[in-house]
Amino acid sequence: MLFTSTCMYSQSQNALATGSSQINVGVGLSNWGIPLYLGLDYGISKDISLGAEVSVRNYNEDWNNGTYRQQIIGFIGNGNYHFNHVLIIPTNYDLYAGLNVGFNIWTSPTTYAGSHSSGLAIGAQVGGRYYFNHKLGLNLELSGGNSASNSKLGLSIRL
Repeated sequence: MLFTSTCMYSQSQNALATGSSQINVGVGLSNWGIPLYLGLDYGISKDISLGAEVSVRNYNEDWNNGTYRQQIIGFIGNGNYHFNHVLIIPTNYDLYAGLNVGFNIWTSPTTYAGSHSSGLAIGAQVGGRYYFNHKLGLNLELSGGNSASNSKLGLSIRL
């Protein structure tokens, strides 16, 4: 009986089941404006997910006695390990950590002579979700590197 209940508990903790998807949408916080993001995660095993995300941010930068409107569009892929089977946590939580890689497209006015440029984005993230029910959750993520944002807050919607 103990074995059966342990297996059932372990299976119910899978935040994103193998073959399942979820949409993530929200806002971020970074040194370069407030990004808006939209992403999709896909469960490839009980503890691992792969995802893709696009983010857009606009901000003004004062440089050389002028104000310049900047825009960054980020395309990021990520892989996360979910700790739900390793840690004993309630089934409505999802704790994860992983790596991301992608490309940022940095757009500046032609009159801007600063040093910003498009390029490779690499980083790592750690995050967690609290699911209100089986479909809807609140997501908080912190990241480092030169990727899309340094922190994000949003909603996760299981499909």
